[in-house]
Amino acid sequence: MAKIAVLGYGVVGSGTVEVFYKNKENLEKKAGEPLDIKYILDVRDFPDSPYSDKFVKDFDVILNDPEVSVVSEVIGGIKPAYDFVKSSLEAGKSVVTSNKELVASKGAELLKIAKEKNVNFFFEASVGGGIPIIRPIHTCLEANQIDDIAGILNGTTNFILTKMIRDGMGFDEALKIAQELGYAERNPTADVEGIDACRKICILASLVFGKHVYPDSVHTEGITKVTLEDVEYIDSYDSKIKLIGCAQRHGDEILIGVFPAVIRNESQLAGVSDVFNAILVHGDATGDVVFYGKGAGKLPTASAVVSDIVSAVKHRGTSRSLTWNDSDQSFVRPFDEFVCANYIRVSSNDVKTAKNTVVKLFGEKTEFLSSKKQPENELAFITEARSEKEIKELCGKLSADASVLGRIRVLDY
Repeated sequence: MAKIAVLGYGVVGSGTVEVFYKNKENLEKKAGEPLDIKYILDVRDFPDSPYSDKFVKDFDVILNDPEVSVVSEVIGGIKPAYDFVKSSLEAGKSVVTSNKELVASKGAELLKIAKEKNVNFFFEASVGGGIPIIRPIHTCLEANQIDDIAGILNGTTNFILTKMIRDGMGFDEALKIAQELGYAERNPTADVEGIDACRKICILASLVFGKHVYPDSVHTEGITKVTLEDVEYIDSYDSKIKLIGCAQRHGDEILIGVFPAVIRNESQLAGVSDVFNAILVHGDATGDVVFYGKGAGKLPTASAVVSDIVSAVKHRGTSRSLTWNDSDQSFVRPFDEFVCANYIRVSSNDVKTAKNTVVKLFGEKTEFLSSKKQPENELAFITEARSEKEIKELCGKLSADASVLGRIRVLDY
């Protein structure tokens, strides 16, 4: 019998236990042997829980029990999760986790320890919640060279943007509703500033390109500067605004970033609404493959955690395909080299002169947009594809005749 320990009994932890016992008989058939949760670690007491006899408060009880072969870490954050996970791996126990912050910052180190101890470190739930994405990339798509990966990786920001697009709701009002519905935390910074999406694209990029990408190396912007005015102009361009995390292969180097982006309506990503996520993977053999579903939530995330538990029981030795090496980040290109078209909104006391300046600076192919509520002193336009560095320089020159109110990159997915 395989004995399991669950570290943390919050939303995902309680969901993990719930899904495990709900489907225990079927899980045992898939694992090929009996399974049981021996311990649940939490500092709180749960006297009314049907699993009250399984709770412990001392991690060493789990660490020193040779019967425990799989540890599920669903605490979140770095401390104490990192210490618990590292110690478990060093003790020869496989670990599964939903902890995106841990994998994004410590993944290379923990994968190395798992390999040395011939156990597994699995983290399917860390990126897409209930969406299978980690395993498909390193198994189902292993015949491909993946050149590009991009996606809507955060349900909270996608919900807020959906409210702004569909209902004409301002950012603050949409955020408040997201908090009331439990989609956003009381402190929503990690979501709305793009930090959560950054951690997820780091994990995906590390797996795809084989070298650890650290969050500090990723250009990251959130959605707090997106306005209803931007939404209306972009609607006239037959497009939607989405928070996108993307990573592109350029020879032996990559370009990577997280930022609001204009996505044309014909793209599969444009139609992803509310709290749903979607990840587009471009392989040289398959072309575009899109993974879609709920990227968070108690049971969807727990589903991925429990799936990893079963996989860890079935595959005792280290997975050879789920791995990457540490890196000094020299393979990550400066974001100033990122090339794309841009949406730019400006105001000017002399619109005619400003328009002429825009055409002179950005070229004859500049496409001007309009909206029903467009002020007389405002211009919005789409540029040709240029590098980030060039766009910044041109916006600086434009400031002599107009004030830049907003800029959003335009992506072709």
